[in-house]
Amino acid sequence: MPAMKPDEIHTIISILREEYKNWQTPAVSIVAQCNGSPFKVLISCIISLRTKDEVTAVASARIFARAQTAEAMKDLPVEDIAQLIYPAGFYRTKAEQIAAISRRLVEEYGGIVPDEIDELLKFNGVGRKTANLVMTLGFGKPGICVDTHVHRICNRMGYVSTKKPDETENVLRVQLPPEYWIEINDLLVAFGQNHCHPVSPRCSNCAISAICSRIGVSVSR
Repeated sequence: MPAMKPDEIHTIISILREEYKNWQTPAVSIVAQCNGSPFKVLISCIISLRTKDEVTAVASARIFARAQTAEAMKDLPVEDIAQLIYPAGFYRTKAEQIAAISRRLVEEYGGIVPDEIDELLKFNGVGRKTANLVMTLGFGKPGICVDTHVHRICNRMGYVSTKKPDETENVLRVQLPPEYWIEINDLLVAFGQNHCHPVSPRCSNCAISAICSRIGVSVSR
């Protein structure tokens, strides 16, 4: 099947918006929707890396019950942070990163999370995925967060042809209509978690199967 036509993205977004209503909202998005400050979005993003959504949700709730600002977080011992976010993947390393980020925010930024990607990338533990999520979910500013789901699905559909997430982000910044930038991550993460799995995706009852090129899919359900 040939690669999808670029303008077919409008149809795909429209379909996925409807499908999204039936799926579980990604954990970091829930944090953002529940009066989530940029700081909470940043911390929940760090917790979420290589961690299941259900673990991220519970761990985020626990740590924010103790500290909701950089000022409060910097005063928590690293071991306490580790216990609060356990069993998130690499929880001890993340606890050290969270403590260091909180201290630096207070000491260098007046406790305020910067609203520029280049500034966010200066923090240890913050990559482009996290920086873009903070921009989009924390500040409501334009950005394209590309994680493994977004990278995989955009290539699988045939909308891009890239090898790495950073390459996918660069292509999407040129090709994806700006009105979809902020929501593309939520839609494709939920789609990837609930339907378009990495292995054996549910193609037989997929709402976008008529458009998707199914690139790289050898086994499906």
